[in-house]
Amino acid sequence: MILDLLSNAPLYYRLGVKFIKAFEFLAQTDLAALEKGKYEIDGSNIFAIVNEYDTVDTATEQMESHKQYIDVQYMVSGSELIGHDFLKDQQPSKAYDEAADYQLFAEDPMFFSRLEKGMFAIFFPTDLHMPNIKVSTPSPVKKVVVKIAVNL
Repeated sequence: MILDLLSNAPLYYRLGVKFIKAFEFLAQTDLAALEKGKYEIDGSNIFAIVNEYDTVDTATEQMESHKQYIDVQYMVSGSELIGHDFLKDQQPSKAYDEAADYQLFAEDPMFFSRLEKGMFAIFFPTDLHMPNIKVSTPSPVKKVVVKIAVNL
């Protein structure tokens, strides 16, 4: 997992062209004006999902992981906590869904990080994560998740 400010994105360009494309989309797009939905950046290899929601309590959530895509989660407005842990030998509470590219885990996160406006988090397939968590009370957020295909 990586947690940083979008202004520091060039530090991560050495992760490859796919990350450069993702960060350029985040930096060069008027994200506040984008409607909820899916936006192609490089076909199915790199795409963005824009979402708006109210944060929730940890009691209603589980950690997730992906196998086909890396998440770059960017906070456009608001703030939330994201629980995270390393994927080790935990057993999924919901088996891997290949079509939706996720599986769920009932364990509590080992760590929580606060994602605020202008920050991003990168979650690789070995990172369990529980986004959408309230900081103190439920509050509205707008977030863009850029999905980067692992097989690029």
